[in-house]
Amino acid sequence: MQCNPGCGACCIAPSISSPIPGMPNGKPAGVRCIQLDENNLCKIFGLPERPKVCLQFKADRQICGTNAQQALKIISELEGFTNA
Repeated sequence: MQCNPGCGACCIAPSISSPIPGMPNGKPAGVRCIQLDENNLCKIFGLPERPKVCLQFKADRQICGTNAQQALKIISELEGFTNA
């Protein structure tokens, strides 16, 4: 599956513990990544500075749903399970 264009849910919903350019301590869940542009596209996509966790993420219908709202809801729920 390809990412839903302009979704950005994977750059908002989950926490990322590794450093991100502009966010040296990573980012908490529910916080928009500083590298996510106004079109919800990653400004460091394909660059070596991109965190390993971001490189490893693969879009999947079960995680992304069919639109950005579904993806944000599903990923947020999954994030909640990791902190339970």
